[in-house]
Amino acid sequence: MKALRFYAPEDVRLEDVPEPECGPDEIKIKVRNTSTCGTDVKIFHNGHQNLTPPRTIGHEVAGEVVEVGADVNATHGSTWAPGDRVQVIAAVPCGHCHECRKGWMAVCQNQTSIGYQYDGGFAEYMIIPQQVLAVDGLNRIPDNVGYDEASAAEPFACAINAQELLGIEAGDTLVVFGAGPIGCMHIRIARGVHEVGKVILVDVNAERLEMSANAVQPDEVINGAETDVVARVMELTGGRGADVIITATAANITQEQAIAMAARNGRISFFGGLPKTNPTITCDSNVVHYRQLHIHGANGSAPEHNKRALEYISSGQVPVKDLITEHLPLDRVLDAFSIVQKGEAIKVTVEP
Repeated sequence: MKALRFYAPEDVRLEDVPEPECGPDEIKIKVRNTSTCGTDVKIFHNGHQNLTPPRTIGHEVAGEVVEVGADVNATHGSTWAPGDRVQVIAAVPCGHCHECRKGWMAVCQNQTSIGYQYDGGFAEYMIIPQQVLAVDGLNRIPDNVGYDEASAAEPFACAINAQELLGIEAGDTLVVFGAGPIGCMHIRIARGVHEVGKVILVDVNAERLEMSANAVQPDEVINGAETDVVARVMELTGGRGADVIITATAANITQEQAIAMAARNGRISFFGGLPKTNPTITCDSNVVHYRQLHIHGANGSAPEHNKRALEYISSGQVPVKDLITEHLPLDRVLDAFSIVQKGEAIKVTVEP
């Protein structure tokens, strides 16, 4: 079968590999869609400390069950069968560490990941390891949800996790930094689930800003390359600042701007990780102190967030279909990476 294999930074090859065999405690799927994200581009250029090459990458996966290991259903009390349509979690918690026992599976200290420790979804077939099944990480796709939409449930789940921590209230003013797919999903969730008020979308890429704004219709857009973002947000909020700010971009300045523009009792999510070579920001601690600000980190998700994402997509509460603007075959998977890096699409999905 064809698979995209990571060997080293900048050495990623689409090649023929043996079709994987299904063990007694595993499930084998035919991959239907694996969507791409900025993390895939980072892996392409820099690798990852948890990724041992050669490895098939891709972690936003949906597909069809083709084989169920002999011990799976008896072990997990499940009823999996060939033909089932499924979505796969990306971050795999261990289920037994302190954090998992507390219900904090998104920050499991022993977390493993699809496409890192296990072969991922940029391939024609993929094995669902027993570690995923043990934490109920294989989800049935609702009948009215396409494979492409289901593959987007994984990043969607990460955004749900972040917003749960923020205590968003109806009518809050929201600023989202980053007009990529995650920024768009954050806006959709904040409106569809939390009923926020004014939404402001910020980016420095004018074309991407326009493309995403056409899709998710923020109340205001700000081009950070041309405008003083903090001053403009203060102007738009009558000098009060934003109630909720989500930095869905890997830019240090956006985190600093988020603190500066936050209203009293404002809530901030540092959702986008910063470059490892420059991971620090300047924080005016007195602003945090006197405005009683709440700053949260968030990046991953728990299995339950994936299930909720599929429910939101199925109900129409948070649509994602129109955010998937590029569908490419597996033999063009490296083109997908280039499109993501250049910001030429909202969400790109690969269809083996």
